[in-house]
Amino acid sequence: MKNQFEAFIDDLRATHGKNLASVVLYGSAAAGDFVPQKSDYNLLIALHKIAPDDLRNAHACVREWHKMGHPVPVYFTVSELQNAADVFPIEFHQMEKARKVLYGTDVLAGLKISDAFLRHQTEYELRSKLIQLRRQYISASASVDGLKLLMAESLASFAALFRAVLLLHGVVPPATKHEIVALTIQHLKLNGALFEKIFNIRESNFAGKLDDVEANRLFGDYMEQIENVIDSVDASGKS
Repeated sequence: MKNQFEAFIDDLRATHGKNLASVVLYGSAAAGDFVPQKSDYNLLIALHKIAPDDLRNAHACVREWHKMGHPVPVYFTVSELQNAADVFPIEFHQMEKARKVLYGTDVLAGLKISDAFLRHQTEYELRSKLIQLRRQYISASASVDGLKLLMAESLASFAALFRAVLLLHGVVPPATKHEIVALTIQHLKLNGALFEKIFNIRESNFAGKLDDVEANRLFGDYMEQIENVIDSVDASGKS
């Protein structure tokens, strides 16, 4: 990836010039639990100012980056990063814990993250992803492979939210998804074997020989565990 990063940063510098303040890699690739063909390279691009022309001019280089299979980067101004930390506490806690500056200054250093809205955002995100999981199950349930793919892909999103769940319970979250999920299991007394099986599916496409009945049972148990996590977040707002 080094060559791809360098080429993309060269394109960004040519596009934005002195307006480009920083390019930051965050998420699993920065935390050390990147899974090829499964994880994403998440980039934050910080500009000193953002006008429509700045975004329009970025079309060509971002299009090429996206064509290589990477998600479109997130654009912020340097000042917005300070002002938005209280609105997106989950995302900024993740960036604070695991990031790698690829270009420019570390615009996230010393960021003051307010947790005033952390519980609300965490419950909202968890419930939204649970609703989405139920909808996707309708079509995925047609095959064992479909169910395995759905569980493997959704676990990464839930693991990121479990970081916020730990913060709500006064627990300092670790960096990698495995560690985050393990600590959440321990703290909330969840079914650890279930999550380990889904991690095995995600990382090596292996979960023993699952037939249709077993795959659907695993999914049902998985959904129940997510509901238990949501209940714990909801209860933390009433204590």
